[in-house]
Amino acid sequence: MIIESKKRDVALVVDDSPETLRLLTDALDTAGMTVMVALDGAAAMRIVDQITPDIILLDAMMPGIDGFETCRRLKREAGLSNVPVIFMTGLADTEHIVRGLEAGGVDYVTKPIAIEEMLARIRVHLANARLTQSARAALDVSGRFLLAVNRQGKIMWATPQAHKLLSDHLGADGDDLVLPEPLRQWLEVAQRSASKTQPTAALSSNAQLRLHYMGNAGPNEFLLRLAKDTGTDLPAEFSSEFGLTTREREVLSWLSKGKTNRDIAQILGLSPRTVDKHLEQIYAKLGVENRTAAAAIATNATRRET
Repeated sequence: MIIESKKRDVALVVDDSPETLRLLTDALDTAGMTVMVALDGAAAMRIVDQITPDIILLDAMMPGIDGFETCRRLKREAGLSNVPVIFMTGLADTEHIVRGLEAGGVDYVTKPIAIEEMLARIRVHLANARLTQSARAALDVSGRFLLAVNRQGKIMWATPQAHKLLSDHLGADGDDLVLPEPLRQWLEVAQRSASKTQPTAALSSNAQLRLHYMGNAGPNEFLLRLAKDTGTDLPAEFSSEFGLTTREREVLSWLSKGKTNRDIAQILGLSPRTVDKHLEQIYAKLGVENRTAAAAIATNATRRET
């Protein structure tokens, strides 16, 4: 029987101290990791052009490009945005800790390094990174194209398919992936009063994609969902007459176009079960028992409007 060997995690250690490099290389290798080393930030950037590490241990104070700037440059690379960076330094004051975290680090350890503590921190951050990656991949597979932006409209993270759609339609990638000015203005209004403002906005004038504001994901992080334009053409008076919510109106519109529940779920970024729940409410509000009758009422309302 052939036993497949477990994939070794790859750690990139960036430090200009030979003693620190030797200490960490020996410890990480013993812990079953593959170790790459760089003596400065420029060398680190060259390495990540060739291979993506699973975790980066970064000295904060180095000649040339310091660790803080190196971290910012690393995080600009799309493939490295979710790779955890642990800062290492002899500077333990709050100012430097804050600088490290603001640059994109997830942790900060002081020298001399306690190996067992460092290994424990690495295990935790690797596990968290895998959970995050798995969750985003799962959302992608289920058709949930999610992203988070800051107050300036910069994309902080996105599920893989959402990132691809954004890159294609905004004509940018990596660090340049920022919402255009009209969407930043919409986002500012949505932040203040999501319940009283338009919940969605077109991604661009020539794209059948809309951004849906989902709420705050952090102090300066706002969760958005990317979905195909609903193409809702039901008159507003019809929705008001039967007390349909915006989402129910969208579901009914696609139902009247002959879309299946699964199609509607994919278009609107919902689960099929959620679509079923919306349809139950729609049937009750329209006073019908099945999708055929509901579709007929919606089609007639549309024809009257036109």
